[in-house]
Amino acid sequence: MKPPKSSTFVVPFHDKYDNIVSSDAVYGFDRWITRKLLQSIGAPPLRIILWNGTEITGAASKPSVGMVIRNRATLWRLLINPLLHFGDDYSAGSIEIQGGLVPFLKTIYLAMEKKSKISINPDSAAYRRNQPNLNALQESRRNIHHHYDIGNDFYKLWLDSDMLYTCAYFPDRDASLEDAQIAKMDLVCRKLRLKPGQTVVEAGCGWGSLARYMASCYGVTVKAYNISHEQIAYARQRAGLEGLEGQVEYIEEDYRKINGTYDRFVSVGMLEHVGPDHYRELGQVINRCLTDQGLGLIHTIGQNRATPMSPWFLQRIFPGSYPPTLREMMAIFEPFDFSVLDVENLRLHYAKTCEHWLWRFEQKLDLISEMFDQTFIRAWRLYLSGCIANFGIGALQLYQVVFSRPTDNLVPWTRSHLFAPTGNPHGKL
Repeated sequence: MKPPKSSTFVVPFHDKYDNIVSSDAVYGFDRWITRKLLQSIGAPPLRIILWNGTEITGAASKPSVGMVIRNRATLWRLLINPLLHFGDDYSAGSIEIQGGLVPFLKTIYLAMEKKSKISINPDSAAYRRNQPNLNALQESRRNIHHHYDIGNDFYKLWLDSDMLYTCAYFPDRDASLEDAQIAKMDLVCRKLRLKPGQTVVEAGCGWGSLARYMASCYGVTVKAYNISHEQIAYARQRAGLEGLEGQVEYIEEDYRKINGTYDRFVSVGMLEHVGPDHYRELGQVINRCLTDQGLGLIHTIGQNRATPMSPWFLQRIFPGSYPPTLREMMAIFEPFDFSVLDVENLRLHYAKTCEHWLWRFEQKLDLISEMFDQTFIRAWRLYLSGCIANFGIGALQLYQVVFSRPTDNLVPWTRSHLFAPTGNPHGKL
């Protein structure tokens, strides 16, 4: 299943808004609040259509995107806290978007980026108040349960067949999501220079696909840790069906409980849930479990400036999440003298991955509607669209960082090993 060339689901403007027009009058104060709202979010080039059809434009030229506000209460909520209430009111149907949700969000995000180019000190009290990201052991379990344990059947509808919920790698732009996810796993294996007989520990294994791929295609033995009960149950079942019980062990436990020593450490899509307060602790775990000639790879969403996530995203979608900057990630490596060997940014690959997810999500709305209400569906549409927009404009990054012990002189002289697929049995790279 492949998405169409354009996957932004553009909704054209209509000359009339018969289905959204209310008989409530719009007063001068309503117009003033609307203009204040536009100013507060950086005066983006969009038009706001109020509940009786009144239009207020935030640019001299005719904007290509617009926001329909169905009632006065929604307008007030947006003025008070747009970062929280836009998501809630869109999910509830009190806001509609004209011109396409992804283009609209890109317009908003770009305006807000220009309005505030201030880096936030992650040690400041203000930062910590707005970034509830302590992620102690029990809190981590609650946060993971909130997002990942809402049902494997839901994720099966729109993820790829291997159930990978992290950035894919597209060798060419027209690759299918399935092929791109296989390409991602093989890229990770090549960066780790996996060989038969090696031992690997994976922190945060999701539904277990990477562990199974490493074992079946590269002949390694893997211990994979995860605190999502539903994901671990699925991973164990798949490993059994594929006859990999002797090579892959899935452990329902926090990464802080990793024990033993391993030739390789890998973590794909977990660091976003760790939190800066625990980066040194993660470094301690890696330091005690990695052999002297060991290699590690961390794959994570990141950002260029330390900025809190939006309160709506934290409260409704991913509690406790935070994408680090590269500077913040050094708290994992520097205290333990790890050498960073390679950093790659796959930002545009993640934007395309999210386009595939959103398209597949929309194709399965009839089945998803049997599982969840419209508020949930609209919230997830907003979440996936927001991801496309944020990666598309560069507000979010996708880092793959490879590291080793400082005394490892066996590291490759060149990066040629990254461009010669070896273990992939599918021949689709």
